[in-house]
Amino acid sequence: MDFAKIQKRIVENKVEKGFNIDNIEKEFCFLIGEVSEAFEAFNKNDESLGSELADVAIYLLGISELLGIDLESEITKKMKVNESRKYIKIRGSNIKV
Repeated sequence: MDFAKIQKRIVENKVEKGFNIDNIEKEFCFLIGEVSEAFEAFNKNDESLGSELADVAIYLLGISELLGIDLESEITKKMKVNESRKYIKIRGSNIKV
């Protein structure tokens, strides 16, 4: 999967269809709505969960493209940081050391 190509396709589709590409705040609100829909599908054990998660990813990748962020690179960097972190368990929760 080539995130850069997907990010571009998502924004191209938004432009073609006349969707918002100027109001980033609005895009974040739509993203939150999609996360909510995914959570609802999860809670109901609904078969639409995969599709709802795809919507979340599409909005996130679209926002990244609109902001000029290479999300694939950022994810790779963040995973390295996360993998190198050390945690301890306190009362059942992992706490960063």
